[in-house]
Amino acid sequence: MVNNAPTRQTWLVIAIMWLGILIACEKRNTSQVIDPELASSGSAEITAQLVEIPGEFPANDFYNYAYVFKYRVLKVHRGQVNQSEIFVAHYNPLKSRITVGDELSGRIGGNLERFRTGAIHRMALEEPLDTYWMGGIIDKYFEDKGTRYWAVWTNQEER
Repeated sequence: MVNNAPTRQTWLVIAIMWLGILIACEKRNTSQVIDPELASSGSAEITAQLVEIPGEFPANDFYNYAYVFKYRVLKVHRGQVNQSEIFVAHYNPLKSRITVGDELSGRIGGNLERFRTGAIHRMALEEPLDTYWMGGIIDKYFEDKGTRYWAVWTNQEER
């Protein structure tokens, strides 16, 4: 009589093969990879949704400016941000974050290419704004109370 039942070694090989297939097919979530600049910049790090862009951005032809946006805080990763809606100033918002830093702004950046309402951003922030930027500020929320944060590093998060 011949025993055709799989051996323990055969089952082990099959299990390892399936594990290899599952690992190879796993969708990598790049938003979970933490940018070292985010982790080491600013006094707070958050993930927030851009609530609105209040108007058109002026051209950067003649002067540099910071533009204040309203965000809904989704998660505080480090530091303290105690409000659910905050105001964040971004330097020269017409420029991508990878090219925006210069001698006036200091070390700022990120991978964000363009600001869009509803987008999710992971940001390293400093406060208050006037400690980090003394140039032109466009703040259409000037009547709303609250801290104005300076965006040091801004990355686009995947939904």
